[in-house]
Amino acid sequence: MHSAVAPDAPLVQVGKADVSAEDVLAVARGNARVEIGPDALAEMAAARARIDALAAEPRPVYGVSTGFGALAVRHISPELRAQLQRSLVRSHAAGMGPAVEREVVRALMFLRMKTLASGRTGVRPLVAQTMAALLNAGITPVVREFGSLGCSGDLAPLSHCALVLMGEGTATGPDGVEKPVAELLAAAGIEPVELLEKEGLALINGTDGMLGMLVMAIADLQRLFTTADITAAMTLEALLGTDKVLAPELHAPIRPHPGQALSAANMLAVLKDSGLTGHHQDDAPRVQDAYSIRCAPQVAGAGRDTLAHAQLVASRELAASVDNPVVLPDGRVESNGNFHGAPVAYVLDFLAIAAADLGSIAERRTDRLLDKARSHGLPAFLADDPGVDSGLMIAQYTQAALVSENKRLAVPASVDSIPSSAMQEDHVSMGWSAARKLRQSVENLGRILAVELTAAARALEIRQQADGEVKLAPATAAALAAAREAGVGGAGRDRFLSPDLESAAVLVASGELVRAVERVTGPLA
Repeated sequence: MHSAVAPDAPLVQVGKADVSAEDVLAVARGNARVEIGPDALAEMAAARARIDALAAEPRPVYGVSTGFGALAVRHISPELRAQLQRSLVRSHAAGMGPAVEREVVRALMFLRMKTLASGRTGVRPLVAQTMAALLNAGITPVVREFGSLGCSGDLAPLSHCALVLMGEGTATGPDGVEKPVAELLAAAGIEPVELLEKEGLALINGTDGMLGMLVMAIADLQRLFTTADITAAMTLEALLGTDKVLAPELHAPIRPHPGQALSAANMLAVLKDSGLTGHHQDDAPRVQDAYSIRCAPQVAGAGRDTLAHAQLVASRELAASVDNPVVLPDGRVESNGNFHGAPVAYVLDFLAIAAADLGSIAERRTDRLLDKARSHGLPAFLADDPGVDSGLMIAQYTQAALVSENKRLAVPASVDSIPSSAMQEDHVSMGWSAARKLRQSVENLGRILAVELTAAARALEIRQQADGEVKLAPATAAALAAAREAGVGGAGRDRFLSPDLESAAVLVASGELVRAVERVTGPLA
């Protein structure tokens, strides 16, 4: 169940200045209110005056008095232009498949409203204000999974939103129930908009869907990279590994990748005061730990640096006013190709690669915890009575299936292109597809790390049970306690395992695991 935005909800004001990633998250996930500032309204009115002047001229102007795409050669007479805008939105709202998530729709609506408020699109202030009213009323257009090629931006998804602005299409209300759009608008006191010249095109010609999903994926991955450092540290401790490889002098001074240094510092903080680390030369001497342990900061760090690049691209796109044509500050209205999704599509695909590899190394650590030949004294599969009990054997199968799925999802979407619009749009980005698969990759990664958490927590508990004098690092002890409090069962006879894994996944996804550890370590990167 959802609700209309409460009057006392946090306010995000959109002006001529850029919006931030935090603003997007506040509206998409936090149900924040939105408002368009007076400076933006004035800029929009000035740009609209220029569009009105061009509409009155006899010469054709793309997007104002012509058709669209391959049909741009036709000059549209004034009496047909309102019909042109309606027809554009109706015909382009051609999505199919299941409805995408509410947070995705709210993000893309907010980002399109941000661009409208920039004054570069030439729409009336009324159009952007009506979109703000939809967001504040908790009315969410139904946007379908398939339809965007990321060429002229996310045309089909944005068209489904524009249709609701016109009083048509399908949408859900504050209660999450789909109802006739006219009924929803009337209940919220919102008048449908009759679109004028250029406005239909401005509503649908942007990268807002893929950008919104990128912003949310970055936020989720920031949490998951920290989580991965925690679970890797727990596994290192449970395997009696050495934390000497995490020393600061082995990272930034001699291999200056920033992410690597951050991950190593996180792991070192989590392992502080452990009584289990450093015993790799005891009963079964090891010169070095396996790569999945020793190289954890290098792999996670490479992902962190990829994430930093994605943040840079997202910040640039958040500062953009993507439309075609655009109204320039000097009054010119010029065509451009800024709607192409390549910059966003590339980093969406890049992040899917990083997520797949982070999950892959986590699975290798889990497998090591379960293998009696490599776990340095732990029982096979962390089972209570191996042979009678199977322990976490099949939890690793589930983890491996998720890793395999993420490897498939790491195949880039942005290398594909299918020409459209009678070869006018002859090279497309597939950015929307890249964003959709990244969302699944991120969700899968959370589950993969949840399995490592479950195994590492059980292994640490077994070490404690075997030797009551064992001293866990205070931070890993806090992680173990958080897992148990969340309903992730400990060592013992076999039981129905799926609820434990689901509880671990919720603990990871909520961020509570990170918060529990940070209460001991202080803020982690």
